[in-house]
Parts: sequence; C-alpha cells; structure tokens
Amino acid sequence: MDSIIELQRQTHEEVERLEKALAIILSQPTSQHDVRLANEHRAKHVLERVAERMSTLSSSYADVDSARRREQELVSKPSDPAEELSEFYIRLNRIKEFHSKYPDTPADPFVIEVEAIFRADEMDEDEEDPIGLLFSGEESYGRYLDLYTNHTQYVNIKHIGKRVSYIQYLDLLAASKGGSLHNDLPANIRGQKDYELYLFSLHSYLLSFTKRTKPLLDVDREQADAEEEFEKLWQQGQITGWGDDTSGPEGQGEGVRCSACQKMYSKQTVYDAHLKSKKHIKAVERAESNASRDKATNGKNPDTPDRSSSRFYPAARLTALIQPLLEGLANVIVDTKANVERRFSLTARERELEQEAPTKKPVPVTNTTTDNANEEEEEEEKIYNPLKLPLGWDGKPIPYWLYKLHGLGVEYRCEICSDAVYMGRKNFERHFQESRHAFGMRALGLPNTKHFHEITRIEDALALAEKLKQEGRQEIFQQETMEELEDDDGNVYNRKTYEDLKKQGII
Repeated sequence: MDSIIELQRQTHEEVERLEKALAIILSQPTSQHDVRLANEHRAKHVLERVAERMSTLSSSYADVDSARRREQELVSKPSDPAEELSEFYIRLNRIKEFHSKYPDTPADPFVIEVEAIFRADEMDEDEEDPIGLLFSGEESYGRYLDLYTNHTQYVNIKHIGKRVSYIQYLDLLAASKGGSLHNDLPANIRGQKDYELYLFSLHSYLLSFTKRTKPLLDVDREQADAEEEFEKLWQQGQITGWGDDTSGPEGQGEGVRCSACQKMYSKQTVYDAHLKSKKHIKAVERAESNASRDKATNGKNPDTPDRSSSRFYPAARLTALIQPLLEGLANVIVDTKANVERRFSLTARERELEQEAPTKKPVPVTNTTTDNANEEEEEEEKIYNPLKLPLGWDGKPIPYWLYKLHGLGVEYRCEICSDAVYMGRKNFERHFQESRHAFGMRALGLPNTKHFHEITRIEDALALAEKLKQEGRQEIFQQETMEELEDDDGNVYNRKTYEDLKKQGII
C-alpha cells in the first residue's frame, strides 16, 4: 500500500505539470481556425483532468477514513530512539523489492502521459480527425451553422403565414435581441405544440454547437443563470408578450387548457368530459400535494396563481435560453449567411468540387518552438483580399478580371422581387426564371413570359401588359385556357372550364 502522503505529493506534481502543459497549449499561435479549435478542445481535456486531480486532493486532505492521520503517527518520531529509522528502512526495502520484480517500470510514468497530450493530433493521413468528426459538412469545422432542419420546422408550423427563405430565417435569428425571438408571431401560434417543439430543437442544436465550437466556455453555467433570471421575472409577471393566462381552464386563442393535465382541448364539451377521468383526478391530487409541499418548504401561498402552468411557459422559457446562445453566435450567423449567398453564385460543378476538396488537418501542438517551415506555411495560407472579392470554390478570391467580366460589382435591383438586389449581370438574368420573381409576377396578376424579361419595375410591367393588351396580344393572357388541369377521375379540362365546373359543384 502506497503512502498517503506520497500519493498527495504525486498528485500535486501532476497538477503542476498539467498546468504547464495547459500554458504551452494556450500560448500556441491560433491564426488558423482549425488549430485554434483543436487547441481549445485539448485545453478543455487538460482542465478536466486538473479538476479531477484537485477533487482527489480535496478528498484526501479531508481525511474521512483517518488514513492521513495514521500515516503521520506512523512516520513521527517514536518513543524509543533505537527505532527512529526502522520505518524508513522498511519502506526502502519495499521500493527495492518492487523494482527488482518490475525492472522495466518507467521512473516517471506521468511524463509519458503528459507528452501524449501533445501527440494527440499526430495522426496518419488516412486517419480521420476526431475534432472534424464533431461537425457536419455544412458546418465546415465549426465555421458555419447548419440550420436547414430548424428552418424547415419553422416554415411548417401551422398558420405560420408567409414562408421565409433560409437567408431570411437567418436574418430573423440575427435580429433577435433581448428576448425578441419571433415576437412578431401571434399568440395562438406561439402557444402551439409545434412551435414549442421547434424551439426545443433550435435550443438543442445551438447549445450543442456552442459546446463544440467554444469548449472553454462554461455554457451550462450561462444557461443556468439565464433560466434562474427567467423564472424570477416570469413569476413576477415582468415578461410580457406571452398572454396573461396563468392557471385553470382557459381558452386563450383556440381551445381550452387544463393546467393540471398540461393539455389543450379543442372544445369546452371535451374539456368538461375529461374532468371525471381518473387521469385528471390523479393530476389534480398531484398538483395539490405539490402546492402544499411548496407552502411547507418555501412558504408559498397556494392561492397565488402559479404562472408556470401557463401554456406559454415552455415556449417562453426556451426563448429565454436561446437568446444568450444567439448573442454568442452572432458573428457565426453573419458568416453563415455570407457563405450561403456565396454558394448560391456557384454552379453545380463548383459545389461538387468544393465538397470533394480535402479538409486540412490541424497542425499538431508541440511543446517546442515552432519551426520556420511551419511559420512560412501559415503565412502562405493567409488570404490576401483587400478588394473584398468573392471567394471561389477553392476558398480563394476569384481573379479581378473575372470579377470585372461578370460585373459582380454592379448592383441590379428588382422591384417585383420586393426590392431584392442581385450582384452581377449573370445572377440578374438568371433570377427572371426563379420562383421568387415568378411569385412576384403572379402577385401582380401577370404571366412570367418572355415579353416581361428585363422588366424590374412594377409600373413598367403593368404598363407593358396594358400595351400588349391594346395591341391585340391576347395570347399572353390566355393562361386560363392554355393551362390544363385534371380532376380526381382523371378528366382533363382547361383552367377556365375547370374553375367553372368546380364553382357549380360538378367536380
């Protein structure tokens, strides 16, 4: 059995060496995103080991089992001077016996363990990067967010109204400050279960992404503080914009809510019928027992309405937890939007080449001075882009002559597309065949034909339509007779005939 004092000394030495290793890791140059992220994950690993050893030291010094006290009594000066060094020689003989049995034991195995920290990124070319496996391809090693799933959930919420694009969705997230996330939505939508599930999914992803990209940040502590602040303000009624229903059966928006069962019922009759069910009776008894327990422990008056029973409470709580995450990822959201817009300008072949391009593995951290060769390589990897040219599929700025050739510095504004701006002649001409422009034309009651190509102002489009109509060009307005529709029985009609039959109730 090892000496408890020696074990404490070894633990102190391990903590000191881990702290030195942590200082070396954090002092490494972090100009590259991959290197910085790998260093932070390695530093987090070292900090966790330091915390573990400090916890061991704390338990050891507490001396719950009195092992340290017995050890001190054993090595203290004995009453007989002749036995003063007896314990010393006994322990010396144990050490000699141990090394005679195990001659290959390293003198200091912890040195090897510390050196393994700096070899964590020394891998073969065929071996996958463990840090890179934490991110999807869309996240690009933690540079961008992958919110496509959350965007799909958002636009599929019932009665959401206008369907926003992915870029517009990113703008909504970037513009939310001070708990204003989606506060423009009506109360009946924010009280839906679909909206609550959407917020839960968004919070889970943002929390996971923050932990993966900022491993040294104590995200859990920030979330706990945000939740504590929310609970305080919510119970005081200082958080507005979420309705005023608190407890009991209420019909806020659509339906009636049972606070005991935490469930919405579509009609009052259905709600009245469920009051006699065993499930409701048990839920009421459980709520009453919780209220009495709160009164006994916290002195809370059960007559005071509990605002946590509101049907808006889960969504409001998740919104309060999401807000600090969005504020911490504000720059990442801006970069994500820029990356999405950049990828829109690429062809399908360029996107394939961009995905097939091998990702660079982070440079391994060493506890020695960086070589001159590595410094030159880092300088070559820095992108020099003073003209702010768009990036190509290889991640480098496109040539200036190509930038001028395609006119990417020229803005083209289309009033029909809600004053959308298109950079470059190619993108401008291509947008006339896209769904956004076609939707704007349908909103004006005009067909998106070749006659209206290059027309961007609403006034000009209406004037051209009137001119074509006066000139007898009626064929462009015969969409209702040219378009064919099929009923449930397989019969085919033109659009006008189909609408007439449908109004008469024949089909």
